[in-house]
Amino acid sequence: MKLTMKTLSLAVLAAGLSVATALPTMAEGERFVLVSHAPDSDSWWNTIKNAIALAGEQMDVTVEYRNPPTGDLADMARIIEQAAASNADGIIATIADFDVLKGPLEDAVARGIPVITINSGTIEQSKELGALLHVGQPEYDAGHGAGERAKAAGVTSFLCVNHYITNPASVERCQGFADALGVELGSQMIDSGIDPSEIQSKVAAYLQTNPDTNGILTLGPNSAEPTIAALDANGQAGSIFFGTFDLSPGIATAIKAGTINFAIDQQPFLQGYLPVVILTNYVRYGVVPGNSINSGPGFITKDNIELVEKYAGQYR
Repeated sequence: MKLTMKTLSLAVLAAGLSVATALPTMAEGERFVLVSHAPDSDSWWNTIKNAIALAGEQMDVTVEYRNPPTGDLADMARIIEQAAASNADGIIATIADFDVLKGPLEDAVARGIPVITINSGTIEQSKELGALLHVGQPEYDAGHGAGERAKAAGVTSFLCVNHYITNPASVERCQGFADALGVELGSQMIDSGIDPSEIQSKVAAYLQTNPDTNGILTLGPNSAEPTIAALDANGQAGSIFFGTFDLSPGIATAIKAGTINFAIDQQPFLQGYLPVVILTNYVRYGVVPGNSINSGPGFITKDNIELVEKYAGQYR
């Protein structure tokens, strides 16, 4: 059948109106819940809290931050269950321990709640849980990259100060470091706990017992800052290769002083900010990125510390 231009125009207009009426209506004021594994004492998560606050304001949504006060992962699993039962519009969660958190996160997905995983865990684990995507840093790769830098500097024996050894991702960091050096991890990784004075004592004791140690890797401010104190106290500050994960004002100062050679920046601001924006667009419009997002690793050294120092603890 031959269509006149007028008929064709009317058909296109009708189709356009049909599509327009099928578009979802924006319903501002959604509520999302971010559940982390961090204990209350871990100040590193302040950057993520800042990120979700800003994203919530910009997207006109409510974002609640919840965590197990002591870092207990069974408690974290219960918090995820509570968030799902409260019919949150979306859940953002770390995969601190896949086996412990698998059930609650899969249950949330089964309820129809969109989930984005962040920080701990892998892209593969996130997919298995049914999450939309993962925003984080490949932990083994980051540790391996740190180890490559240490190997180039001549490190042969090291100490990995693990302040959260129950989190498998933390072990991946230490393992990647060891593999890059071509040595066994073994007893070179210590369970330091989270008490600053205890960490300082354990680091000092290890270095005294293992005087051939010429490299240190810490996994964040909780272990880095007491380790700095231990090196200052025994006179080894600046004479032993020292890399750390994450950034804080204390770490920035140590980089400038030459005590720390580099900090690995996984850009936690992005881990908090991007999931809120993505969930908002997904809930409102049904659009979502096709791939997970690597927020790190990046390396902060004396050469670029000035660019990021003023944002440490807030946006970096």
